Amino acid sequence: MINFFHEFNIYLWSLSHTLISIIKSQDQLRRFRLVCDEDYTEFYGIISALDSQKNSLQEVILEYCNYSIEFEILKECKKLEILRIKYCNFSKLLNILDCKLSTLDIIDYQIDASNIVQILEKSGILLQRLKLESYKIFEESILLEALKCCPNIIYLSISSAEICTQLVELIGNLQKLQFLTLWFDLNTNEPEEEFQKQIKHFAKILPLTLQYLDLKDVWIYSYIDILLNYCNAPLKKLIINRLDNVKHIKALIEFCSRNRTLNYVGLQNYSNLDNNIKNEVRAYVALVPYNHIVVN
Repeated sequence: MINFFHEFNIYLWSLSHTLISIIKSQDQLRRFRLVCDEDYTEFYGIISALDSQKNSLQEVILEYCNYSIEFEILKECKKLEILRIKYCNFSKLLNILDCKLSTLDIIDYQIDASNIVQILEKSGILLQRLKLESYKIFEESILLEALKCCPNIIYLSISSAEICTQLVELIGNLQKLQFLTLWFDLNTNEPEEEFQKQIKHFAKILPLTLQYLDLKDVWIYSYIDILLNYCNAPLKKLIINRLDNVKHIKALIEFCSRNRTLNYVGLQNYSNLDNNIKNEVRAYVALVPYNHIVVN
């Protein structure tokens, strides 16, 4: 495993020969991580040196890097199965990669789903973990259609998605899904009755393998009672925004009594939780700050 962090371009240039030698000297390099403080486009052959490890490299983590032609060497890494990209302009790279991933993790301000369709389709049944975290996902329908090729996903995290029939049906077809995080966009054009109908359908189709559900959006809190009343998934951990509504508390207690699997409810505003609510719910499930049980 090699981790590289750099703050100033001149330091990277002066160390480039040393870093290249380190990479090439590795017997079988399996994990490479590069974290930048600025959007560099010149890497002085450091990334190209990964050509010497193309038969062993399995995981690449890139953070705050700008795209450089050097990164195209990754398309020669046939054993690459884990790719994590954080705030990098790497749409071109994703379109040329010829590997099959088990894990794809992208965090960015905006994500254009059309740039990742090809890698999703190539990965197919091998893809087990997918995280797409963004303020906005473009071409969401294309993304959801491509994910039909990936039925073996165990961990799925999508933010800024719009709740829709296509998304609900996709989740219902992921029969190995254990961990699910969804941060929904609110479509204000949808009538209230339609939202309730979608949440009810969403709750009913949650896979019976699901153990962890993170729905800490503020707006979806209004429908938590509907979700719990119609959910049969054997959840062990549930994350929501808050718990301060009598109707929601009742739904949570009834869910715990019915399913008998839920161990923890993580709350985003735990510090403001009323002690009376803690005492009322304590006999059924533990209430904790959400970051104590979040799975990332």
